[in-house]
Amino acid sequence: MLLGAFGINSGSTFRPSDTLAIVRLAEELGYDSVWAGEHVVVPSPRAAPSPMEPEDPILDPLVHLGFVAAATERLLLATGIIILPQRNPLVLAKQAATLDVLSGGRLLLGIGAGYLEPEMTAIGVSMEDRGARTDDHLAAMRALWTQPGPVEHHGPYIDFAGVDAHPRPVTRGGPRIVVGGHSPAAFRRAVAHGHGWYGFALTPEIASACVAGLREAAEQVDRPAELGALELSVTPRRRLDAESLAAFADVGVHRLVLNTAGDPTPADVADRLRAAAALVS
Repeated sequence: MLLGAFGINSGSTFRPSDTLAIVRLAEELGYDSVWAGEHVVVPSPRAAPSPMEPEDPILDPLVHLGFVAAATERLLLATGIIILPQRNPLVLAKQAATLDVLSGGRLLLGIGAGYLEPEMTAIGVSMEDRGARTDDHLAAMRALWTQPGPVEHHGPYIDFAGVDAHPRPVTRGGPRIVVGGHSPAAFRRAVAHGHGWYGFALTPEIASACVAGLREAAEQVDRPAELGALELSVTPRRRLDAESLAAFADVGVHRLVLNTAGDPTPADVADRLRAAAALVS
């Protein structure tokens, strides 16, 4: 079982010195990845389904992971997730390629369609077409990463031609894509376009249902051979113990990504990382 750590760009560890200490500890303990979530804005006052209070800190994931890249040598740098329809895909493609180059190919670009309507409305994105926009944005980014110049893409939301962008990502074909989400549409997107799938705040039972959903999606959409086997990453809903570790492994999960965002101090985060590493070893 691989281990990742989510939430270092928020909670009690977003400050520079705490981030450095925690990511270096994670690398020392054998974690393979750190995962940074995203909310550009959240409702104020808080309203469901927002996961955060308006005053809770959360850093931009790509800026945060660039800082982490310079302080580490091996850790994969994962966005868990970037809300893709809220982003300009050409700008994001450049940012992702930049981070991939500077980190030596360590970027895992986790993407999702989003779910928080007040955030999307504030940014100017329609909730209704977020799925179709996600697919179009991803196709536009892959065009910039893979087509010989001049590059063009003609989609329902993004349309361009006669441009190019270098340097290309170190990773051939562009950064590895991880698709987040628990809906049938997300499962189909993961099978058709993702190197991996990411489920957040799951029990082993819910993870099992998601794996079944992914299998069903694999019967509905084609998976390009170059993507390889779909890697499954899950953030457990509750603290990890030996029983839940075994249960997630039985379901077929490849990586458990611990949620550290709610731990009250950096010392608590460090203790959580050490405890999980001891379980896996």
